[in-house]
Amino acid sequence: MARTLCQISSELNRQIGLLIHRSGKVEALIVGSYNQIMIPQLGHIRSSGGRLRGLRLVHTHLAGEKISDEDLMDLLFLRLDLLSAIHVAADGLPEKMHTAHLVPGVTEGKNWDYLNPVHPANQIDSAEEIIAAIEREFSQSRRVSKVDQKKDRAILVSVSTEPRLQAQESLIELVELSRSDSVEVLDTVLQRRNKVNPRLILGKGKLADIMIRALQLDANLLIFNQELNPSQIRSITDFTDLRVIDRTQLILDIFAHRAMSREGKLQVEMAQLKYMLPRLSSRDDALSRLTGGIGARGPGETKLEIDRRRINDRLARLSKELKQVSKERYRRRAKRRRKDLPVLSLVGYTNAGKSTLLNTLTHSNIVAEDKLFATLDPTSRRLRFPTDMEVILTDTVGFIRHLPAELVQAFMATLEELQEADLLVHVVDVSNPNFRQQMSVVDKLLQELDLGDLPILKLFNKVDLVEDRQQVLQMVGDEGIVVSAMERESLKDFLLQAEALIGKSMA
Repeated sequence: MARTLCQISSELNRQIGLLIHRSGKVEALIVGSYNQIMIPQLGHIRSSGGRLRGLRLVHTHLAGEKISDEDLMDLLFLRLDLLSAIHVAADGLPEKMHTAHLVPGVTEGKNWDYLNPVHPANQIDSAEEIIAAIEREFSQSRRVSKVDQKKDRAILVSVSTEPRLQAQESLIELVELSRSDSVEVLDTVLQRRNKVNPRLILGKGKLADIMIRALQLDANLLIFNQELNPSQIRSITDFTDLRVIDRTQLILDIFAHRAMSREGKLQVEMAQLKYMLPRLSSRDDALSRLTGGIGARGPGETKLEIDRRRINDRLARLSKELKQVSKERYRRRAKRRRKDLPVLSLVGYTNAGKSTLLNTLTHSNIVAEDKLFATLDPTSRRLRFPTDMEVILTDTVGFIRHLPAELVQAFMATLEELQEADLLVHVVDVSNPNFRQQMSVVDKLLQELDLGDLPILKLFNKVDLVEDRQQVLQMVGDEGIVVSAMERESLKDFLLQAEALIGKSMA
């Protein structure tokens, strides 16, 4: 076979390649140029055993070169079993054959190795035996690995047109979001561009670098900081052969895990369906078949249309249920009103310490973790001021920049509670270097929710995590009160000011 391949290649003065399946079947014959060959799309041929694709490439080289960088890129990107390059002599006969293969570990930044060059006629070991030995190495590596196969191992990618500092802050927040969703972050990639690639978000070269990094780190997921459309997700997935999600999907997944109440679960499901609806793709063959049977003769409905109709029907039912829950919540609020109990609502950026503050003030033990969106379901507790005045203290879901529109709409029923508040307590994580930007995000969302006219008391929290408290006091000035939700003594001024403001609003 090698002799015939070399003779044809020599006559055409072009590289010739064969993609050979492990069964021995030739999957593709490739005719290239003098310098290279272009491997066709292999999307229909999935990898075998989770690591290698089950195909090997044997191709000719006419200029006396060994395995080129382009060859190695093909080996890495396509996860080929083997890649062999046969040098064609001037008389059209084969000379040495050079072969490279992937290895499980990374040595000196490379996760490939070479076999000893050999004339094709003198190769002792069969390709099948060599591939079986490589597969055993991968299998052994997976057995001894401590990696939890169920855990997502991700590379985070941000492509931004924002200034570098803002782009870095946003990427740091994506790391925290990933950590909140129990994703192991292996690496982060930040690329600033004047214009985002409409198809792949990144340039092909950068995406190729990310794919090599994913192979080296054994990553199984790419998380993009930008919202991706269905076409972009499909293009990046086809290029990298990795799962791809965006920031919105990540936040929705966090909400799905954290929602405990019936209302919270309804709201999350509604948000997920609204996100999914425009992303149903008619390009999936499974969705393009017509249904049959009695009542469905003639044009009928496509599977895609049926899926869309079912989602819309489910959204209508969810909306109806949420309205009922909203009425129940309104009745509970009306009951509190009849008791003349003022309401303090805690608002602020996610992970600002709102739940910890509520626990400290009311001796409660609601979940308060150092994670983004640890609290989704609103929680209310009674709080007694030093003067014996009683109020209702309510903890709400935290805000975040670029909060998905689907979530804002779905959580409107929860955020309605804020409109009943006599005082909004804006909790700020003053230990975060970006607390000013976080405050701006919260203020903007409050304006969008028509809550800007309510009295607001700013509480600069987590001062216990700051090295120079005096500097914080100078920065904050008279804007609000500097406290630590972990130190009850520091909350005395807050209680006095909150009581005074409530007294004014009720006068």
